[in-house]
Amino acid sequence: MKTRIKTISTFIMVMGAFALLSCNPNQNTPSTNDATNTGTSNPNNEASLLYSDECITEREVVEAQKQWGAGIVRIGKVFTDNGDYSKEAADFIQNMYGYDLSSVLFKPTLASEDQFRSSFDAALSYFVAGNDAYPEDKGFAIRPYTKVTFDNTGIINNSCRMAVAMGNYFFTATDGNVTKVEYTFAYVKDKSGKLRIVAHQSSLPYSDGN
Repeated sequence: MKTRIKTISTFIMVMGAFALLSCNPNQNTPSTNDATNTGTSNPNNEASLLYSDECITEREVVEAQKQWGAGIVRIGKVFTDNGDYSKEAADFIQNMYGYDLSSVLFKPTLASEDQFRSSFDAALSYFVAGNDAYPEDKGFAIRPYTKVTFDNTGIINNSCRMAVAMGNYFFTATDGNVTKVEYTFAYVKDKSGKLRIVAHQSSLPYSDGN
């Protein structure tokens, strides 16, 4: 039953992101002259400035996953080296997630009280802690890790404007222990051609306690 509920929750999150972002932002957009003649701005035209017209490829998704994993390792290294790990994490979120583009559906692995992190500050707290509004956070990215690898069960990109990947990723700690985590990531492509995460759900595999 727990596994079924988790699966339904993940499906709802990803479908919500699809409904919000997968449509063509340039579809039925009047010309600039039309907007000028009416004396009003066109929200669809403004939205088209945020996103690329290019479809997302599987290769781009795999590359984005590598960048995400490298970013997690880098945050941990900056922390270990007594550097400004909060800034490193903030830059990582700004670079990898789409909080400046739209709503982001983020359900991190190790969150049980504030399960869903819909704001930039909430996501930052999860990765590096230090925010009194989220006392459960221990700083996921500052454990630290030496390697993060993705194993995709599949990548769906047939909507063109959004790609969804699901599978397991593996986090190698400094003591060599590896933790397997389940994930679902949804990506859009911004105007610069970079993939940005707009839905991210991850959880530890189900255990029956035996």
